[in-house]
Amino acid sequence: MYTATQPCNQRGNLKTPMRKHTGERLYMCEECGYACNQSGHLARHMRIHTGERPYKCEECGYACNNSGNLKTHMRIHTGERPYKCEECGYACNNSGLLKKHMLIHTGEKPYKCEVCSYACNKSGNLKTHMRIHTGERPYKCEVCGYACTQSSTLKTHMMKHSGERPYMCEECGYACVQSGHLKRHMMMHTGERLYKCVVCVKAYNRLGNLARHMRIHTGERLYMCEVCGDACNNSGSLKKHTRLHSGERLYTCDVCSKAFNQTGNLKKHMTIHTEERPFMCEKCGYACNNSGHLKTHMMIHTEERPYKCEECGYACTQSSTLKTHMRIHTGERPYKCEECGYACTKSSTLKTHMMIHTGERPYMCEECGYACTQSSTLKTHMRIHTGERPYKCEECSYACTQSSTLKTHKRIHTGERPYNCGVCGYACNNSGSLKTHMRLHTSERLYKCEVCCKTFNQTGNLKTHMTIHTGK
Repeated sequence: MYTATQPCNQRGNLKTPMRKHTGERLYMCEECGYACNQSGHLARHMRIHTGERPYKCEECGYACNNSGNLKTHMRIHTGERPYKCEECGYACNNSGLLKKHMLIHTGEKPYKCEVCSYACNKSGNLKTHMRIHTGERPYKCEVCGYACTQSSTLKTHMMKHSGERPYMCEECGYACVQSGHLKRHMMMHTGERLYKCVVCVKAYNRLGNLARHMRIHTGERLYMCEVCGDACNNSGSLKKHTRLHSGERLYTCDVCSKAFNQTGNLKKHMTIHTEERPFMCEKCGYACNNSGHLKTHMMIHTEERPYKCEECGYACTQSSTLKTHMRIHTGERPYKCEECGYACTKSSTLKTHMMIHTGERPYMCEECGYACTQSSTLKTHMRIHTGERPYKCEECSYACTQSSTLKTHKRIHTGERPYNCGVCGYACNNSGSLKTHMRLHTSERLYKCEVCCKTFNQTGNLKTHMTIHTGK
């Protein structure tokens, strides 16, 4: 190469390099208008139009239109990688690839989409991206009509029809259609996590997973539900969410045929049949079938109550529990009985209520045949037989089978009387006593003597009356 300070021994030799400074382009292609400053350059260019490939590889038959391209190609066979990245050690066989690679480190994205602000470091990537906006799908599958924006995508797709899986893991036999998939798979064996979050140091084996994770920190929610407006940070979550509206349940239990809209929900459900309890509390031995339940359980030991009611100060361990509690303040009763109009704040409460109409009593005592609608009620009942009194008063020796009973008992010591009669001002420490008292004002008599038909407003009064007939 000549510079302004380099001498040359012939007039012609000086004339050619001077054109670099003057911008003179004497040689022009008659086919496309391309112009250059040397006849040799024009000769190479003309091979694009003629299709001439005079430079051939003796190893594989590859042919090209200039010696430089052949020289670069030969490095594939020799393994030569003369161009190295000083940042990470990446090596390649031509300067163009190294130049593109360096954009990864600089973060430069010179190619920008005029439609959506997408930017990339390769012109080819931008060209492919633009097909999203134009809808162009130039690569079509001749078997099923599938169309895509890239030839490589079509090539991978064709392997579905051929069943070809050229990339295989030597560790476990896993096979796939793309080298990138195998590379990611191998990270499962090596434990390698190349992509690290700069905010919380969490690491991933896929760049896409890191990109999704970063939206947690940025609060970005790109995917929005067209039905309810709910937004999320990845397409998979949106797809799962839309099933709530469509009612679609793709995943069915092979044991009981119950269907679910997420594989995770089916997996949790299967532990009911297998009785698997993989998550165990180290404090008390409690075990459950999912990590979320264990996390909530641990709050019992830590006494953590992260969800607080702004109306009354009530605090709880779950957001769903707080949501249900808020209905006390709003008066909302979304669950209604179609038989009698009864309404309540929880679906489980309605389910239990419906047993009044059906007469169903699924929980039965093996000792005495007592049956009830709730497992907790049966558990309390069983204390009659076992004599267990787990709730003890700290003021006296009183003990009982229920926490609510102990709470009422403690009012004897505190003198608290929260239940007031609106007619006469009578006050008592439990709702049952107030209900009985109110019958004095209404003259309601629910308890009837089967011998003489006399009626009473309390069971105790009826019991006393019966001694007249029995003589006891």
